Amino acid sequence: MSEQRFGEWIAVRRHGHVAELVLDRPKAMNAVSSELAGRLAEATGALAADESVRVVVLTSTHERAFCVGADLKERNSFTDEELGRQRPRARAAYTGVLELPMPTIAAVHGYALGGGFELALSCDVIVADATAVVGLPEVSVGVIPGGGGTQLLPRRVGAARAAELIFSARRVEAVEARELGLIDQLVAEGEDRDAALALAARIAANSPVGLRAAKRALRLGHGLDLRAGLEVEDAAWRSVAFSGDRAEGVAAFNEKRKPDWPGF
Repeated sequence: MSEQRFGEWIAVRRHGHVAELVLDRPKAMNAVSSELAGRLAEATGALAADESVRVVVLTSTHERAFCVGADLKERNSFTDEELGRQRPRARAAYTGVLELPMPTIAAVHGYALGGGFELALSCDVIVADATAVVGLPEVSVGVIPGGGGTQLLPRRVGAARAAELIFSARRVEAVEARELGLIDQLVAEGEDRDAALALAARIAANSPVGLRAAKRALRLGHGLDLRAGLEVEDAAWRSVAFSGDRAEGVAAFNEKRKPDWPGF
């Protein structure tokens, strides 16, 4: 396993074709400061450009938290002008995760609140352990979810449920979070990272060209009417139908062997 650092608080660890994107600011429960946001944007930019990466898993080194959201101690020191200047930097971090072209999995334990839960929501799949506590409590401190939460949560659980959760600012523990669809897989305490990496390994065995095209179709087609969505799907199909991965996949199936994906 190799590791690349992006500043003090972000690391990328490689497990073959799986990249583990690590939040590593344990003294602050991974609170998203300006520095952490900037480095996270750098890391996601590097991952997006790396065609050898088939899956990204977002993890935390803190024992009791995935990420507690915005660094409110830093925010408390900002003038209005400084807060305005910081906004594009913060957005770039969340957008960087959201727009990764390959499948993404969040491995959540402990607190995933505010911007921390928005980072998880920016992933395609959320795996959480029994200690997970999630929520978007921003209105309780006078703001709104600004890392994608008002748009991503209703796409997950519906408009009314998202409204209740955002307006009440309540925290949701793991079992209820699974029942409401706030997380996708619930595993035993301490097993979120291993479960997420295992799922990533299964996904990474598939065609890298196909994975990215499937994600593109899922993301771009969501919310469109059926006819428009099918056009998005057809465009994604055409992008893979004449690829080396498609030829290798069909050949491997007929020859009863594992495919050796040529990729991009």
